[in-house]
Amino acid sequence: MLKKDQFPRALPGFTQVNRFWDYKNQSVSAKILPGEYYVTTNNEIISTVLGSCVSACVRDIKHGIGAMNHFLLPLHKGEEWSEKLNIDSLATRYGNFAMEHMINDVLKYGGLKKHLEFKVFGGSRVISNMGDVGKSNIHFVLNYLTVEGFKVMAQDVGGINPRKVLYYPQTGKVRVKKIKDLHNDTIIKRESDYMHHIDKEELIDGEIEMFD
Repeated sequence: MLKKDQFPRALPGFTQVNRFWDYKNQSVSAKILPGEYYVTTNNEIISTVLGSCVSACVRDIKHGIGAMNHFLLPLHKGEEWSEKLNIDSLATRYGNFAMEHMINDVLKYGGLKKHLEFKVFGGSRVISNMGDVGKSNIHFVLNYLTVEGFKVMAQDVGGINPRKVLYYPQTGKVRVKKIKDLHNDTIIKRESDYMHHIDKEELIDGEIEMFD
């Protein structure tokens, strides 16, 4: 067991992410919430719990750097979700924001675009009164990666059950547990609150260009 002051140092910009000692897996684990992402060069786990949200896991297979994000597209036009996301819509801009910031930080800290591999998880149908939010999230992230020229090496998406995902950036290993019995509505409430928050949020970043 390592105490917090013995944890390997987080990269600049990621010290606010909750990290703890995972007794079961005997490793430092960084737990990300909706709207967060985490980039690391350390031998540690990145974990999250997904309902309608999706996570893209990425690593440079040569240089030992990897990351995971956790995002949800805002309501399309404030009313319904659409599988055909217009390139100028807030939904698409938000998805680009979530993906490009993570990828740029992987490149910033030593990754190379040609060495990146991706794995995608989540997008369950857990918020019944909002339609199939998860399906739109899946559609976006897979389309985004295809357009950018990246290959998806593995995916576990869709369905009706939330997922707990453990990602090991050093090796690319992923462990997924389907949550079949929800004892409370924490996941649904967290994602519903997050969805309504980002639907009202105005992005102020300009254009983002990925670099090698």
